[in-house]
Amino acid sequence: MEDKLTLLYIDDEAINLKLFEINFKKKYDVITAPSGFDGLEILDANKSVSVVISDMRMPGMNGIEFINKAREKSNDLIYFILSGYDVTEEISDACKRGVIYKYFQKPFNMREIEDSIKEAMDIKTSGWSAS
Repeated sequence: MEDKLTLLYIDDEAINLKLFEINFKKKYDVITAPSGFDGLEILDANKSVSVVISDMRMPGMNGIEFINKAREKSNDLIYFILSGYDVTEEISDACKRGVIYKYFQKPFNMREIEDSIKEAMDIKTSGWSAS
């Protein structure tokens, strides 16, 4: 039996955390966090995380700020942003610089996320590295 990838999802809205977990728990080991600060603690404590998906707009620390801090410790993970708002210059710039692999729009599309995770993992295992 193949091991499931461990995925960390960060969102400040409890309902979004629950919906994400319900939709993806059959395919991935899903860990959720209600803030970027909690997400950083989870990454410190759990080295099995391979993929991180963060909401963009959160109090205290937005998704890009969280990912920048997380990459200082865990640069080899694959990072995505999920947002209910239009792509901002900050998100676009993060994509161009390789800070995040891709941006997803809320409400999320399960197939798009699954396909993007598979694509990113395939690229990573064939030699891709985050910049």
